[in-house]
Amino acid sequence: MTTHAQCPYVPTEFPLDRRGDVPPEEVALLRERAPIAPVTTLTGDPAWLVSSHALARQVLEDERFSLKDTANPGVPRQYALTIPPEVVNNMGNINSAGLRDAVMKTLSPRADRELAGWLEREAHRLVDRLEEQGAPGELRDGFTEPYSAALHCRLLGIPADDWRQLMSGIDLAFLTSPEPFEGAAANWYRDLGYMLGKLTADPAPKDGLLGRFAALRAERAELEEDELLATVALSLFGAGAVSTSAFLLHAVIALLKRPELAERLRRDPAVIGRAVDELLRYNLSIGDALPRLALADVRVGDVLVRAGELVLVLIEGANHDPAVFPDPARIDFDREANPHLAFGAGRHFCPASALGRMHAEVALRVLVERLPGLRPAVPIEQLAWRPGFIKRLPERLPVLW
Repeated sequence: MTTHAQCPYVPTEFPLDRRGDVPPEEVALLRERAPIAPVTTLTGDPAWLVSSHALARQVLEDERFSLKDTANPGVPRQYALTIPPEVVNNMGNINSAGLRDAVMKTLSPRADRELAGWLEREAHRLVDRLEEQGAPGELRDGFTEPYSAALHCRLLGIPADDWRQLMSGIDLAFLTSPEPFEGAAANWYRDLGYMLGKLTADPAPKDGLLGRFAALRAERAELEEDELLATVALSLFGAGAVSTSAFLLHAVIALLKRPELAERLRRDPAVIGRAVDELLRYNLSIGDALPRLALADVRVGDVLVRAGELVLVLIEGANHDPAVFPDPARIDFDREANPHLAFGAGRHFCPASALGRMHAEVALRVLVERLPGLRPAVPIEQLAWRPGFIKRLPERLPVLW
């Protein structure tokens, strides 16, 4: 077995290219020559980068590779923490506090029978506004972000008009930096204060996750963990809104580059479920790989990963692996098997996967129906992709229709 020092070297700068409309060139080389390869992270720490589907699934499903322990002091880091360590560990805190049911109900589309209709109305409302303002329009600020943020405001039970304040906090909370920076803590505690204020308001909130948390506070006098509850709510807004918005933006870009796929959705709306799954497989929004800390010595492929070492799971490598996905560069809405890892795998498989699919299906269906002439207002290759962010995002997406 190979150790870090003995592994064949594949020249790779990490993080990989931030451009999100084409896979980074080095991904295929890594997967072929060194599917688990040594890299140096943004903080200067050594790590293992996993790029094949088989090894990615192994790491994600093996509980000897921990997510929450990546926030421990003194461990190798992917980049500096810009949110308090307890945020990374919030799912463990949810379980220990008996709050998991409240969170899982919030993330289940079945808990809100009116959600699909509400999402469709919200998507139409945003398209109406785009049309009123006239082309060219800006799809990120004018559709994908407000649509995703409005959903998460509804899930939490907070005013929809507050979405810009909370989304602006995400711009700082999810920066990737080699060193901590002053604004990160101030940003976190400002938004935490906002969520605490909503949770503890008089009268108590009745809707969404904050309503469920308020009911728990009233029923359980011993529950004096308001900051934990607010942390969970704020974390769910941040992670959920940025992930759904980023994926939706990437899905739209894929359709803009291949208008025949948008036409297929218009002609055959029943294919939307398979289409969203395939767009999830193809999308490159995750950006910097999923971090895990080894809790024991574990063999991964030909490498012995030692306890305490950092492993980074490159989702775009796994989801474009030709051993699992024939012709992976082709977006195929009729792909028969699609075991993509866009929602992760194992214990940390995203609990909001059904919600994320519904969010995207409604949005894409409305866009292709309402704007059949949707096309980029600038060449896609001229988009400016945001540097130093946890997601690959274009700063703007100007469109015509």
